[in-house]
Amino acid sequence: MELAQRLVSTRRGSTMVAILAAVLAGTLVLVYVARYRNSIRAEAAPVTVLVARSTIPRGTPGSAVAAKTLYSSQTIRESQLQQGAISNPASLAGRAASHTIYSGQQLTAADFAGSATSLASSLTDRQRVVTIPFDPARGLTSQLQSGDFVDVFAGFNVVPVNSSGVPLAGGQAQPMTRLVMQNIEVVGVGGARGGIGAGAGGSSVTLKVNDVQAAELAFASDNGKLWLALRPPSGAKPSRPEAVTAETMLLGIKPIAVVKSLGGH
Repeated sequence: MELAQRLVSTRRGSTMVAILAAVLAGTLVLVYVARYRNSIRAEAAPVTVLVARSTIPRGTPGSAVAAKTLYSSQTIRESQLQQGAISNPASLAGRAASHTIYSGQQLTAADFAGSATSLASSLTDRQRVVTIPFDPARGLTSQLQSGDFVDVFAGFNVVPVNSSGVPLAGGQAQPMTRLVMQNIEVVGVGGARGGIGAGAGGSSVTLKVNDVQAAELAFASDNGKLWLALRPPSGAKPSRPEAVTAETMLLGIKPIAVVKSLGGH
């Protein structure tokens, strides 16, 4: 304290104090300017972010967003980056949209806070889930479990038709069975004791199919008969979906001949 008073009390000491103060002030200014420039550079630095290409409805699984490329990768300044912005589509795995995300919005972690655990969240694009009632024998309900894969056979009484699809006069209905779907995933099995599609005294099987197959299964269930055949867990080979009738089984007539006789191609 005494030394400081002596310096200030003399002209030379005052000059030194002023010089030191100026140097300190200059140093502080330089540090401030350097930090300011660094912050400006950081804010202007280019970063990549995922942006919604179209509206993403609430509940859409992150896997579907990634698989269907419902986003685009855009490069923006860091200062424009929203908190929690997503830059890697792998971050969407196991999540689902927690609310509707509109076109042009940055995808953030908060947008996909919910966990994708429902059956609906596992579906994409044209995939559908349909429950079909079966008796235990035709539906293999005592052997099937979720995760199995099956082939589907449909049986109808087919009436001969002309080239326009009009039934022929005097034509008699003929029983026919045919393989109509292969490698269909089972996502649920229900029965009289409860479960997916349980019904009084009956059973059901829930299958993952596409939208066209869902309609075909519904029609066949209402107007014909369906059978399921369990496939091996691996190494299953596809089969040609030939028609089966009494003539093809007992008389050795080629299936194509029988199909043509009924007006098919």
